[in-house]
Order: sequence, then structure tokens, then C-alpha cells
Amino acid sequence: MSADTAGPETLGSLSNEPAPQDPNSQQAKEISGKSPLRIALGRLARDKVAVVCALVVLFFIICAVFAGTISNLFGVSLDTPLASERVDGLNNNLPKPEMGPPSGPFTWDHPMGVAPRTGQDNMAYWLYGCRVSLLIATTAAIIASIVGVVVGLLSGFLGGKVDKVLSFFIDMFLTIPFLLAALTLAPILNERFNTADNYATIQKFSLVVVLSVFGWMGTARLIRGEVLSLREREFVQAARVMGMPTSRILFKELLPNLAAPIIISVSLMLPAFVALEAGLAFLGIGVTDGVSWGQMILDAATPVYFRDYPQYLWQPMIGVVALVLSLNLLGDAIRDALDPKTRR
Repeated sequence: MSADTAGPETLGSLSNEPAPQDPNSQQAKEISGKSPLRIALGRLARDKVAVVCALVVLFFIICAVFAGTISNLFGVSLDTPLASERVDGLNNNLPKPEMGPPSGPFTWDHPMGVAPRTGQDNMAYWLYGCRVSLLIATTAAIIASIVGVVVGLLSGFLGGKVDKVLSFFIDMFLTIPFLLAALTLAPILNERFNTADNYATIQKFSLVVVLSVFGWMGTARLIRGEVLSLREREFVQAARVMGMPTSRILFKELLPNLAAPIIISVSLMLPAFVALEAGLAFLGIGVTDGVSWGQMILDAATPVYFRDYPQYLWQPMIGVVALVLSLNLLGDAIRDALDPKTRR
């Protein structure tokens, strides 16, 4: 049969193009009428890895928020009456805890054991260390995101000299090594405030400032690139023609369309700040006067402790690794769910 005499059904079967989607199909009915947020949440709910990671993150959030309540529930605290009551003081090389495995029997009075030499309760320090790490990382991520979003909006929308100046500052901060800057600022802050009564609070505040100052550039670059493409769209041009103020265009028209990259940026920034907080405390330039996971790792890093009492090191290490890994995987899942080109 020739193409001239072929019917419409035959021509349709010879074409390699897929048939158009039936608007009455089940898939079309499921997608129609849903907002992008609901579609993204549906994708996340179907992603088993994202669900497991979200539950793990929720567990750490509960531990951080209710650290005092959980400690009171188990009858543990940060107070240590006498180290000799919990530690075998006859061994001068390594005073071993008398309770908690592997040196002593398990007891509900100290479910995670006690620290060697000092007798501090490991569970209480782990819970409050989780609170400090999440508080510092979350606060720094929020501040860095706000600064990055504002700088990216102004740089991308205004353009010209403003864009050149802001881009110069972004590039300048990117050239400064973070670790070198932290090593430089920490001794100055320690020397300036080491006699203050609220030295522990000042340490946390200064660490949030350092993380925020050197953590906003990636968000600014991301938002700037998105704004450069959005400012030429019809709705922005229409707002300009109507005489809408620049501030209203930035925060009423452009900002709602940047929700996805902002959420992705925060979700990827948070685990980096958690790891940095623990790492800086381990190096002795983070939270050294107080409770933190990094400080616990620093105290337990002695080879004698690791060999004879390994749980003292593994407990904060497992907390840091599990939280950072869960946040990273959850951030990747959020990025894929918010991407309209992804089919998951």
C-alpha cells in the first residue's frame, strides 16, 4: 500500500513519534491540579532513601531539642559528683570506667557509659553535643543563606556596576581559605574574650559568624545565575512597565520563583556546617569551652582511650557521620524532587 492510499491509522502506526498523552489518563489526572510543592513532596514520599534519611534527621532534631528532657528521663546529666565514684583510679595510665561496657556491666543509670578519667556521662554529653552542633550549623546556614540570597538578587537584577562590585566581593571571599581564616581568627577571639564570664556563648557566636562570613558565596552565585535568566521573563518585564518598585519586583516577583534553589542550597549547606563545627572543635578552634561532638572526639582521640575504650570515640563519630550523611542524601533527594526534568 502506498503512502497516498494509506489511511490515517496506517500513517499513525508508521510514525516514530509517541502518541500524545491522553488528558483523561490516570497519570494526567494525578498531576493536574497539583502545585509544584505537592508534586515534589510526592516524589520525596516515594523515595525510600529520602524517607529513611528524613527519619534519621528527625531523630537528631528530637535529640537536640529535647536533650534536657531525655537526659532527665534517663536520669543522666552533665554534672559529675566525683570521678572516683565512676572510674577505677588505681590504674594511672588509663583510669577505666567501672560502669558500662567493655570495662563494666551495662546499667540504665549510664546507658552509654561514662568517660574515662573524668567519669562524665557519655549520653548526656552526646545529647547536648548534638544540640550545640545542630544549633550552630542551622543558625549559620540561615544567616549565610539570607546574605547569599540578598547579594545574588541585587547582583543579578541590577547588573552593571552593582553586579561588578558584588561579583568582586564574591570572588574575593572565595579566594580566602576557610581553614586559614579560622586559624587566624580563633586566637584573636580567644585572647580577647577568654576572661569573660560568658566565654562559651561568645565562642558559639563567633563560630556562627565565621561560618556565615565564609559560607554565603555559593548561594549568592547560584541565585545570581537564576536571576539573570528570570529578569528577562515576561512577568518581570510587565512589572517594570507597570512601574512596580524594584524592591517589590525582587521580593514579590523574583523571590517566590527562587524557592527551589534556595531550599537546595540550604539543604546542602547544613551538613557542611555540621562537619565543619565538629572539625574545628577537634582542632581546638571551635567550641572548646562547653559541650560539642568535636570536643568529645578531641578528648577521645588519645590512642590509649581508642584501644582500651573505643566507644568513647565511636559514639560522637557515629553521630556526626550519620547526621552529615543523612543530610547530604536528603539534600540530593530534595534537589531531584524539585527539578521538573527529573523523573523519579
